[in-house]
Amino acid sequence: MSDFTDKAKDFAEQHDKQVDKGLDKAGDTADQRTGGKYDEKIDKGVDMAQQRTGQGDTDR
Repeated sequence: MSDFTDKAKDFAEQHDKQVDKGLDKAGDTADQRTGGKYDEKIDKGVDMAQQRTGQGDTDR
């Protein structure tokens, strides 16, 4: 399992921009499904996830 985790981390670092876009899209979908009720919390979670991948939020 550790080898898989290491490979996933390496992939996320090498493809930071694509990962950030995917996280944004997932956050937008979650926001739509909750009717915007948890918008701030979802945005905060997306931002935190983007900071943990590669160089951080590169999409904004």
